[in-house]
Amino acid sequence: MLLIFPTIEISREACIFLVRGERGSKRSYSVDPVQMAVLWRGENAKTLHVVDRDGVADGVVRHFDVLKRLVEAVDIPVQVGGGLRSYDEVKRLLDIGVYRVVIGTASVENPALVEQLIKEFGARKVAISVEARNGLVQLAGGTKPTDITPLQLTNSMKKLGVCRVLYSELNPPREELTQEYYDTLKEIATQSGVRVTAKDCAYNYRDLIRLQELEKFGVDSVVLSKPLYENNFPCQGLWRINEKELTDLGPTRRM
Repeated sequence: MLLIFPTIEISREACIFLVRGERGSKRSYSVDPVQMAVLWRGENAKTLHVVDRDGVADGVVRHFDVLKRLVEAVDIPVQVGGGLRSYDEVKRLLDIGVYRVVIGTASVENPALVEQLIKEFGARKVAISVEARNGLVQLAGGTKPTDITPLQLTNSMKKLGVCRVLYSELNPPREELTQEYYDTLKEIATQSGVRVTAKDCAYNYRDLIRLQELEKFGVDSVVLSKPLYENNFPCQGLWRINEKELTDLGPTRRM
């Protein structure tokens, strides 16, 4: 079965996306990233994908204290990305209990850093974010184009010891998994041999079923953001009803 990563994106110490209440309700859940992490854990998330969105823009970690509190608040692995371009910042995150770091821009601009991190912390602690537009890798959140294909970048990272990439496309928003995205995921997994996490490509339950077909090739997990926050999956209706009267998203929601 595919492993699902709920996404928590942080900007100015708050969540970018808020979980909507049950259909017809005006309620949205907490803007506090720590409480959001506890909410997803309470709904049986096995792991979390957290992005320091301001860090992506600035090239440095901007919400270290928030990330530390978030990691301490849940009892599941947390992977973190967003502006990780130095050894010291990666080590600082791993030291507070972050399970895995996700490296984007530095994979192209400073591959020696990736090699160093893998040698010191192990391949399981480092994943590479591969973001593409029109078939070519984009850096710095899509602001720096390259002439590198996703497969080329993945293969070059594999030579350094990388065993996992997160693949996403920066093309205009869609409402369903496209054949192009599906084919690229399959190509990366089969021709590189690394494990692949599909990021921001599943919009509903049907998309997850389709992605499940790729598990045998090495696509074993999915990062979900906006569709999950908008309750696009059947089980979420029950969650929202269950939490209609919930006012406390404290530590008791951890288990």
